[in-house]
Amino acid sequence: MTLHSKPPTVPHLTSQMSALLARIRRANRPAFHTLSPEHARLAYGIGSEILDLPRAPLPRVEDIQVPVAPGVQCAARLYAPSAEKLPVLLYLHGGGFTIGGIETHDSLCRQLALRSGAAVLSLDYRLAPEHRFPAAVDDSFGALRWLAGPGAAELGLEASRIAVGGDSAGGTLSAVCALMARDQGLKLALQLLITPGTGAYANTDSHRRFAAGYLLDAASIEWFFNQYIAHAQREDWRFAPLLAPELEGVAPVCMILAECDPLVDEGVAYADRLRLAGVPVALELYRGVTHDFIKLGRQIREADAAQAAAGLALKEAFSS
Repeated sequence: MTLHSKPPTVPHLTSQMSALLARIRRANRPAFHTLSPEHARLAYGIGSEILDLPRAPLPRVEDIQVPVAPGVQCAARLYAPSAEKLPVLLYLHGGGFTIGGIETHDSLCRQLALRSGAAVLSLDYRLAPEHRFPAAVDDSFGALRWLAGPGAAELGLEASRIAVGGDSAGGTLSAVCALMARDQGLKLALQLLITPGTGAYANTDSHRRFAAGYLLDAASIEWFFNQYIAHAQREDWRFAPLLAPELEGVAPVCMILAECDPLVDEGVAYADRLRLAGVPVALELYRGVTHDFIKLGRQIREADAAQAAAGLALKEAFSS
């Protein structure tokens, strides 16, 4: 006899989130997976901050070039809420390793600087498909290593108090950087993982439950993956940190997840593995919202709460 379990109930969206998704559907914008990478970047750039909070003024906003490897430099933008010698968060933007950049995440980085009291360095790592896996990993860790070496001092920041963080693909890169930092003896105060991808394949229950109509669709996830990495490489833990053989000894974690996100199950799974490895994890799960909600502060009240939680986690990590 075969026993059939009751299928899981799909969580309800908040009224604000539901109304916003309805507006997005009425706008009838083409999905990323129907566009070329160039046109997808343009579309994301145009729309990325429409629903974000206005760009908050800061006393120091500076565009720089970061040497991430011999002969390789990446653009970056430094945000500082004061002229003091501050700790620093290396921020890695989301966008499926294919779209996004400094401008698309400017508002969020300003908020993280204001709310944490720390400096934020936002990195424009190289994008796929022009630069496929592991270019984004190499650029991100190269920037982190530079900060911990001469970079922080050159910028007037504290090399002894560094964190890494990012959203979506940037959350994946942050988790990977934290593992690489552990392996090279580079001490981090925190890893801030906002709706990160951690698995090799989009095959969890949440990927099935939220495959369409929840902002980040299954077809777009597959499109991003195909731009970035060959299928045969997907079990490399630098793409899927959930597959890393050992998580012991990595930096403490603040993880921010959205309940109605295809990536939520793999985020929870990664948090569980970290806890089993003895890593301190503060997990914040925001009910009834979708992927990318933290960048929707004009419309979604949970965005403000998540930004505040991230800022507090950074402040506490840097003061401990």
